[in-house]
Amino acid sequence: MTRPSALMASLPALALFLLMAPAHAAGLERLYAFDCGQVLANDQSRWSPGINVGKPIENSDNCYLIRHERGLLLWDTGYPDALADMPNGNTAATGTSRRKKKLMDDLAALGVRPADISYVAISHTHGDHIGNLDKFPASTLLMQAAEFAFAFQGKPTPFPASQSVMQLAGDHDVFGDGSVVIVSTPGHTPGHQSLMVNLPKTGVVLLSGDAVHFKDNWDHKRIPSMNTDRGQTVASMSRLEALMTQHKAQLWINHDKPQSDGMRRPPDFYE
Repeated sequence: MTRPSALMASLPALALFLLMAPAHAAGLERLYAFDCGQVLANDQSRWSPGINVGKPIENSDNCYLIRHERGLLLWDTGYPDALADMPNGNTAATGTSRRKKKLMDDLAALGVRPADISYVAISHTHGDHIGNLDKFPASTLLMQAAEFAFAFQGKPTPFPASQSVMQLAGDHDVFGDGSVVIVSTPGHTPGHQSLMVNLPKTGVVLLSGDAVHFKDNWDHKRIPSMNTDRGQTVASMSRLEALMTQHKAQLWINHDKPQSDGMRRPPDFYE
């Protein structure tokens, strides 16, 4: 069952956050950052046109579990867990992808069952972000209507037809207290979205999805050639930058391996 979100969808994320976020969101408890795979890509210039042509690059892939008193939110699901059973990974034309551990095992180690997760939100519908969507049939899926139409209109979905899907029309305050806000950041795909999390001790973090792929691209505002809309990408990067300035926020770049290597991993967490 799919339905559009009517919750302040037309309000820009920055305004939404300022209006709704308290000094600290008491209901938000912690955030776990899972290692959800890696890829050794053959050519960095796929993401940074004209730069380091033919040079390999290793990219990380992360998933995040957010615990709030009103429920659990899983952000992205990474590469398929089946990769963890392939010692040599999966080699395609663009590179070789791997998983060291399964997402299901990481969740189980925290005592979390798929049925315990209230919401699964995806940054976008590329395979390294939705690899395990079918494992959460009881969760409500949060994605932009534009992304749903782009990826699934008239096509089979990687989740059950009976799954509850909330198709968003812009920004969305997940728990209603400003602590976890989906930010519409199209450009990489038509319905790409990022996530702004106001942790009580760590402060505000922005989970980039693929609005930017690694720090060098962020620093030089480079636009990958596979993005669906260059103008939207530039605008979305500017929006993230404005949020960072306003809230002294950290930008967590999903595919930037040096940054990911320094992250706390479960059972450790951010609060």
